Amino acid sequence: MKKVLVVATSRKTRGGITAVIKAHEQGEQWRKYHCHWVQTHRDGPAWRKIGYLAGAMIDYCLRLPFYDIVHIHMSLRTTANRKYPFARLAKVFGKKIIVHLHCGSQIDDIWNNKYDWLFRNANVAIVLSDGLKKIVRSHISNSNLITLYNPCPTIVQYPTHNNQKKYILFSGTVVKGKGYTDLINAFSKIAHKYPEWSLSIAGNGEVENGVMLSQKLGIENQVNFLGWVNGEAKQKAFSEASIFCLPSYAEGFPMAVLDAWAYGLPVITTPVGGIPDIAKDGENMLLFNPGDVEMLAIQLERMITDTSLRSKIAEQSVALAHGPFSISTINRQLGEIYNSL
Repeated sequence: MKKVLVVATSRKTRGGITAVIKAHEQGEQWRKYHCHWVQTHRDGPAWRKIGYLAGAMIDYCLRLPFYDIVHIHMSLRTTANRKYPFARLAKVFGKKIIVHLHCGSQIDDIWNNKYDWLFRNANVAIVLSDGLKKIVRSHISNSNLITLYNPCPTIVQYPTHNNQKKYILFSGTVVKGKGYTDLINAFSKIAHKYPEWSLSIAGNGEVENGVMLSQKLGIENQVNFLGWVNGEAKQKAFSEASIFCLPSYAEGFPMAVLDAWAYGLPVITTPVGGIPDIAKDGENMLLFNPGDVEMLAIQLERMITDTSLRSKIAEQSVALAHGPFSISTINRQLGEIYNSL
């Protein structure tokens, strides 16, 4: 039976790629193709990063002669730089190569000769949306581009309306590109009208800046910063929320939105990355353009005041989570890609 080496960041690293690989581990294709996860990077000091990369290369070199396919996960330029030597070695040994790109439209700004080589030498290149496929094709003509969505996580205990509280949840790294300042500014425009509602921001990063902005706008009593949430804390944050909002400027296919769908939350977000592939404004989510604080405030108020709209969009979230974005569906499609090689 053919065997697959999966080259990606550590399972102990926070972020979307790690969540995707953990979801792939649950699939039949992981066992069928004897997949092994080569963990190339872990968050932390420089010595830890160097040690992880060195250990990954040793693990990879020892296993490579006995494997048939190398599945390389990468995102921004630093990850492409790390994965480049792994791909070169796979090419030398005559292995089939899958390049799996996890970033979005920002690829336009970071495309370089390493991306060019990786895509030209990949037997299959996976992207997260049809929109991103068009962007990649503007840089390189590659007939082996395939769209494979990120999967929704499986929720063991499904939340009920009785558990929900009146707060809007943001989840992600607290940096400008995720639009957290836009969300705080937009919420401040309507917060005084709905004093029973609050905003919860889950994630690490520019938390102090967020706190100061909330204080400056006079809504610090209605904005909670949860820090990085995982496990039971994450389940509690998503289970008790009534609305999810991600005002991001660039994405591949945002794992935070997939988490929200899995918990049956109605979503407000921006049409970036893979979102336009599936979005129907007013039907399965509410949309606004990145940086449009006025429109975001309008969409927040619509979702707060219109309970029937919230329920309708929440039902669509569940349908997406259990349909085209379910773990079983995505893993079956990945198994078909492995089988094609």
